[in-house]
Amino acid sequence: MHLASSLLFLASLPMGMANKGKPCKKGLNILAKQAGLKYFGAATDSPGQRERAGYEAAYAQYDQIMWKSGEFGQTTPTNGQKWLFSEPTRGGYNFTEGEIVTSLAKKHGYYLRCHALVWHSQLAPWVETTEWTADELRQVIVDHITHVMGHWKGQCYAWDVVNEALNEDGTYRESVFYKVLGEEYIKLAFKTASEVDPHAKLYYNDYNLESPSGKTAGAANIVKMLRKEGIRIDGVGLQAHLTAERHPTLDQHIDAISSFTELGVEVALTELDVRITMPATAENLALQKESYKNAVGACVQVRGCIGVTIWDFYDPFSWVPYTFPGQGAPLLWFDNFTTHPAYDGVVEALTNKTSRGKGKGNSRRAQLWSA
Repeated sequence: MHLASSLLFLASLPMGMANKGKPCKKGLNILAKQAGLKYFGAATDSPGQRERAGYEAAYAQYDQIMWKSGEFGQTTPTNGQKWLFSEPTRGGYNFTEGEIVTSLAKKHGYYLRCHALVWHSQLAPWVETTEWTADELRQVIVDHITHVMGHWKGQCYAWDVVNEALNEDGTYRESVFYKVLGEEYIKLAFKTASEVDPHAKLYYNDYNLESPSGKTAGAANIVKMLRKEGIRIDGVGLQAHLTAERHPTLDQHIDAISSFTELGVEVALTELDVRITMPATAENLALQKESYKNAVGACVQVRGCIGVTIWDFYDPFSWVPYTFPGQGAPLLWFDNFTTHPAYDGVVEALTNKTSRGKGKGNSRRAQLWSA
């Protein structure tokens, strides 16, 4: 859907379904900081990596919201720092794509979450297709982290050091790294990252960690394993790629976040979006609003949850329609830059209008709103 047809799309929605398109005067990042978070952010990408062609006319308004509106105070490069782009050939480092977003973050004073050092997907083909010995692959991992992390040393608030290492039952994914090195590759990645940039927060990042499960337990075991070995891990990233029609409850979010903060690490929602089954209706947009409100509200309530990043903010640039056919509209701004009802759900969560859930003892922010 191009901008020319966006108004027709919004006009076709049932009365009251679309938001009035007037974001909060303060902006989501300002509200987040008032609620005790470090930031409310949005991932973004270089124009050449955005999901849909044909939206060049939207870039000026997109950039205004992304960088100058007060809505966001943090960003993550969605693609440019991944192995496929940063080391496309062995020892052939290329930081061009990653620099586009990181330089903008620096220019505008945004927190920068850097993403991702060791991941089974979006790998350069040479990593996947080579028959490695253990010693060779260890050196590949060390070299990659040393050069890529070293290039942005001192610029990243946090790095996703290892991304998506787990199956849904909490066992390890059979990636090229695990097949050769077992869980040692996780230890090696975090140990190397800690040495390269002692000041960056080091995260394990994964999806489907938003409610207690075998996978949540598996991620907790990674934290425990690294701590037992004396290897630094500072945080767990909950990607939070959610589905409106079957989203976690507020209490499930709180329990999942707390299961990590109780281990002594911080938590961030790192890639939040909530997809709906298309076409959009008043009903599924209401469910989407509830899902966003639960996720953000849980982060606001639990001590140690430090920030929220949505996985871009503008529906046309979402990855969802290409990965989940028949689903879409997962973000907070429609094609014509009016806001989803879910935007108001986020505002409500950031202003402490979620219920108290189970009254977790590690809640930190009720006093902020009691006056």
